[in-house]
Amino acid sequence: MSVKANWNYPTAIRFGAGRIAELPDALKSVGASRPLLVTDPGVAKLPAVARAVDALRAAGLAADVFSDVKPNPIESNVAAGVAVFRGGRHDGVVAFGGGSALDVGKVIAFMAGQKRPMWDFEDIGDWWTRADPNGIAPIVAVPTTAGTGSEVGRAGVITQEATHTKKVIFHPKMMPAIAICDPELTVGLPPYLTAATGMDALAHCLEAYYAPGYHPMAEGIAVEGARLVKENLLRATRDGADIEARGHMMSAAAMGATAFQKGLGGMHALSHPVGALYNTHHGMTNAVFMPYVLAFNQSAIAEKTARLAAWLGLAKQSHAGLIDWVLRLREDLGVPHTLAGLQVDGARIDEIAAAAVVDPTAGGNPVKLDKAAATKIFTAALEGKV
Repeated sequence: MSVKANWNYPTAIRFGAGRIAELPDALKSVGASRPLLVTDPGVAKLPAVARAVDALRAAGLAADVFSDVKPNPIESNVAAGVAVFRGGRHDGVVAFGGGSALDVGKVIAFMAGQKRPMWDFEDIGDWWTRADPNGIAPIVAVPTTAGTGSEVGRAGVITQEATHTKKVIFHPKMMPAIAICDPELTVGLPPYLTAATGMDALAHCLEAYYAPGYHPMAEGIAVEGARLVKENLLRATRDGADIEARGHMMSAAAMGATAFQKGLGGMHALSHPVGALYNTHHGMTNAVFMPYVLAFNQSAIAEKTARLAAWLGLAKQSHAGLIDWVLRLREDLGVPHTLAGLQVDGARIDEIAAAAVVDPTAGGNPVKLDKAAATKIFTAALEGKV
């Protein structure tokens, strides 16, 4: 075999109900004694955060909380967090919450010791080598949703306010040293957010599976992640206290993010500009685009779909069978069939299509995603034509 590839796999994961109790030990193990807990305003009000901070302080760790984080985080959120980190002489970050809080927490830990502007570290070529790796603070990630998988990722997605463009900030050492995946922390997640974040996990698994390139380990993880979503997302959405379903979805989220180092594709390439311009929920936006991207890619993925459909146990083990399942799942979860359900219209279609083709995820689409292709998919999602 002539194929050569570089494969990286994620961090140490402490999985299971009640594992949040190990947060003080996790921080001590990475050498952090003055952690900054980064979260969003909603999560900051939850008892789980107060209990976590109390536990850290009881263990002799001087913890503070930063929660100025938007649902689609912007550069000023990171700048404010870095100022708090430096001003409080913090030496580590607890990234606590959904994908936005995790991303901002990781980027704060990364930027706290850098001298160059954040945009100098966008995920382009080898730009990450510009960073001083010794300036990156250790990170412990604590997800409270089951979707983005940012707890096992080496990047953060931040919106550049001047251009209304989502940018991926990347460095290998941005990977959390430890992720605490405690499904009990997701029990209070409302049905809408359970569905939206779960569909984000499914989008990661599907796009990673279909992305070009040789990475059988990532494909295997993606396929099993998709199966866990199939068997557990509807359960978790209908009964938020179903801890077994919650746990399997938390695993699926981490698996999707582990797998997508192989690549993503059109769902994410279109979701990123739509989210930046219309402030839509990322996972729900992926869910809306999902069947339209799958349909567009059919010529390149039909054979792989047959294998995936068999593993998922679908009634029809074909491309049409997969799309039928996705459409039924979306309907059962209350996902809008068209972009109108997200209050997105066609007024900025040219701008969105242009942004999609230069998004870092576009290159992973199995069919070339040029502006005409992005426009075609967006139009289909506007009109509801799969």
